[in-house]
Amino acid sequence: MPGAIGLGIILVAIAILAFSYGERNIVGLEPDQFARLTALGAMLLFLAGSVFGRSRVQIGEALRALVIWAAIFIALLGLYVYRFEMDAVFGRVVDGVIPGRTTISSPGEVSVTRGASGGFVVQGEANGEPMRFIFDTGADVVVLTAESAARIGFQPQDLRYIVQVRTANGTAMAAPVTIETLTVGDIAASRVRALVARPDALTSNLLGMSFLDRLSSYEVRNDRLILRGGD
Repeated sequence: MPGAIGLGIILVAIAILAFSYGERNIVGLEPDQFARLTALGAMLLFLAGSVFGRSRVQIGEALRALVIWAAIFIALLGLYVYRFEMDAVFGRVVDGVIPGRTTISSPGEVSVTRGASGGFVVQGEANGEPMRFIFDTGADVVVLTAESAARIGFQPQDLRYIVQVRTANGTAMAAPVTIETLTVGDIAASRVRALVARPDALTSNLLGMSFLDRLSSYEVRNDRLILRGGD
C-alpha cells in the first residue's frame, strides 16, 4: 500500500509541475526543489512499503531494516550536501598518497605538492606533448632534455649547441629553441624561450624563469607550490 501511495504522489507531482510550466513556485518551493522533495517522500514511502508490506516480517526485523535504510539515505544526503568539502578533503588525501600531483585549484591557479625528493615536479605540456618539469628558479630559462626536445620536433643533430649552462655534472653546452606553447594546468604561455641539453647531459626538464616570469606570481606554502597565471 505505501508503495502505491508513493507512485500516486509522483504522478500528482508530475501533473502539478506540468501545469506550473516550471516558472511558478509550488507551496513556496521552486519547481526543482518541489520535484526533489516529492521524489524523496515517494522513495521513503516505497521503502516503508517494502519493509512493512511483507506479512511474515517481524516488527523488530522491519524496524532494523528501516533504520539501516534511513542511515544509508542520511549518509548519501550528507555526501551530497557536503560534496564540495568532501572533494577538497579527498584532494588532500590523494596529495598525501601521490606526492608531486599537479592540480588546478581554481581558474588560473595551479598547485603542486612537494615530491618525495623534496622538490616540485610539475606536470605540463610543451607544444601539446605531456612532459614533467622540475621547478627551478635557478634556471634562467626552461631547459629540455634531448629526449623531450625530440618529442616536440627538435632533433638533437639539427641544433646548434652554443650556450653554456651549469648542470649537476658541471658545465655543458645547450641549444637555444622556442617552445610555441607551454602549459601547466590551465596556465599557458606562448613562444617560451628554452634550451635543449645535449644527449645524456640532463636527466630532467627544468621549469625555469622564462616561463615563471610570465606568471602573475608563484609561491611555496607549506608543502605546496602555487602558480598563478598572468593577466
